[in-house]
Amino acid sequence: MTAFDARGLIGELTVTLDVDVLVGAYADRDGPPGTPSSVLAALGAHGIRAGAVASLRAALFDQRSGNDEVLALQGVVPVGALDLRDPIGSVREMERLAALGVKAVRLFPDEQGVEAGFPSVRHVAKRAAALGLVVLTGGDVRRFWQPFSGLGAQVVFLDTHFYHLGDFLVVAADEPGFHTSTRLLNSPDALESVPADRLLYGSRTPHYEPLVPLLRLATSGLKPEEITAVAGGNARRLLG
Repeated sequence: MTAFDARGLIGELTVTLDVDVLVGAYADRDGPPGTPSSVLAALGAHGIRAGAVASLRAALFDQRSGNDEVLALQGVVPVGALDLRDPIGSVREMERLAALGVKAVRLFPDEQGVEAGFPSVRHVAKRAAALGLVVLTGGDVRRFWQPFSGLGAQVVFLDTHFYHLGDFLVVAADEPGFHTSTRLLNSPDALESVPADRLLYGSRTPHYEPLVPLLRLATSGLKPEEITAVAGGNARRLLG
């Protein structure tokens, strides 16, 4: 199927807020440079009106300067990136960002070589919950649900694969604040298996192809009002 054909199937679907957008580049892999202007242009080209944007510079090199870069952008929802390799500094950065009105932080455990059982993850999770911050986290949901359990935390699991969807549903049944991105839920009936108020559209622009999750959402069996919620309504509710 060509991109033109896929756009025809997507039709008039508009995403009002994409929960998984990055600026910057990965130093250890090939990929786009992720300049802010090119990222915003890519979102616009796919009918995505706004993104919850985090900085790879903040995640991989320097939290404060990378996050300040995102705070300076216009027309985005800024998300603070944290470095779990420095849990003390991450808590200080969370407190600074919360005082500036930021509503969400993002964790990059895979990129930082951090496992779910490391004390740093639970430490950061507890402080984020206490500050009322939404946490967007990568990592295998089968492991990374544990540091957030019992905290009343609002969490969006960005890497939930359809192979692991059953595990997400089991833990989410006991955690009303657990949500998942749609990015990797591309199998038949995957989106339809999750309560619509727990689904948030995510593309990982510019490091993933946004057309795939767009197409899956547009052709899903969800009701029109559910599609609207997944395509940004739920994210706006969580992120204010």
